[in-house]
Amino acid sequence: MTTPFIRNHQYNLIKKLVGQLQHACNTVADRKVIEAVRQSTLMKISEAFPQATEQQKQMLDSVSAMQRTEQFQAYLQELEPYVESFVQATDQQVKKLFPKVKKLKTPDLAAIDLRKFTYLGWTDIASSRMYLVYELGDKLVGVEGRFTPTNKKSVCFVCNRHEEVALFTALTKSKPANASADYYKAIGNYLCVNSEACNRNITDKSALERFVRDIVGEHKS
Repeated sequence: MTTPFIRNHQYNLIKKLVGQLQHACNTVADRKVIEAVRQSTLMKISEAFPQATEQQKQMLDSVSAMQRTEQFQAYLQELEPYVESFVQATDQQVKKLFPKVKKLKTPDLAAIDLRKFTYLGWTDIASSRMYLVYELGDKLVGVEGRFTPTNKKSVCFVCNRHEEVALFTALTKSKPANASADYYKAIGNYLCVNSEACNRNITDKSALERFVRDIVGEHKS
């Protein structure tokens, strides 16, 4: 029985590392250099799965003996069934995350492969609003903010890639202990306009999770 244990961002990281190793095997003549890249690949994959079982470790570490392009491609294909889906949610459940938004337009959840998403993101151009849905702990949370196009490429704070971005600004629910009733603070970051591209690129969810926690006012103890 196949039990998924790889999240989208982890699979993206594996693909990136395997691609670098494959490139080294195909282009570098010095075996010591190739082995250095191989050991770095194994270490970074291992660090990404601190809770992996022995069987899962063996599966992930099998890349250590690979040399040819077809072997690396087969390795990635064999891992695909072990990729976890983003939380299954209905249209109504997503709308409940944004109770103040009337007539919220949500993405067609049935039409997307949720295994390829670390977060759900979409925009409402008419209202210049952007919406994010993320799994924080064991629950889904929604973040709504202002969407300001930049019409240029820059580095996205989530996926750390050079893509077309917009300034996404949201009001945080966190308040200092002595804050007045009308206190507010906005947090803004450059985020990919195309959330599907962002989800294909993301290899580390730390920046996204910090941002969501700052906005919803939940911090790790």
